[in-house]
Amino acid sequence: MDHHAIIREEFARQAETFGQAPAVAKKGEAERVVEALGEARRGRVLDLACGPGLLAEALGRDAREVVAFDLTPEMLDQARARCERAGLTNVRFRQGRAEALPFADGEFDGAVTRLSLHHFPDPGLPLREMARVLRPGGTAAVADLVASEDPEEAALHNALENLRDPSHTRALPRSELLALHRQAGFELLAETGWETLREFGEWAEIANSPARTSSVRAVMEALARRGARAGIDLRLEGGRLTFLHRWVLLTVQKTGR
Repeated sequence: MDHHAIIREEFARQAETFGQAPAVAKKGEAERVVEALGEARRGRVLDLACGPGLLAEALGRDAREVVAFDLTPEMLDQARARCERAGLTNVRFRQGRAEALPFADGEFDGAVTRLSLHHFPDPGLPLREMARVLRPGGTAAVADLVASEDPEEAALHNALENLRDPSHTRALPRSELLALHRQAGFELLAETGWETLREFGEWAEIANSPARTSSVRAVMEALARRGARAGIDLRLEGGRLTFLHRWVLLTVQKTGR
């Protein structure tokens, strides 16, 4: 099965659970990304890998037009329903691959993507496509999980993520994420970071695959008992299994003409 098929299969199953997860739908998180766009949020904006439409809904309050784009039809259905409930009429929905966007050069004033880059075998491709479809001087806001700068810790972290959700390819260390943006033709305008404490149960529930996640829990508990933090501060205390997700939000501007 190719990776796009894996993504479609996983996110078809997660279409409802993903958008309801507290760590994903936390109040103010979508708005944080939208505000990072600055004035570009008022123009024509691409929501790349839009998922259940949390960003599309937030963008639709100010934007002239939003194009919500995703690979998985079931996720687009969730996004469409969300925006309809919000009474938004300025959001359009398109299905396809982020590595080959069906848009002309310079079509958009702004672009956003959240929790998507770690699903791409080559995350530089969607970043280059995002830069291509932005007008010169256009702004993008990119939010994603980041892994440890230590290769062994990062490898263990990503292995655990992949065991839970095979569509996960690799959370990047911050340094590599910044380098990929530069290579795609972006200039860094601003950066923020934060940590989210995750509890195994709510994290596992999103995957909507109990048989798989019960095995993942056994592995993570064994690691925690041995003091392996996996770059995510993995801990088992009184039967409660927790870890940290570290986030980076980058505001970047397309350079050149």
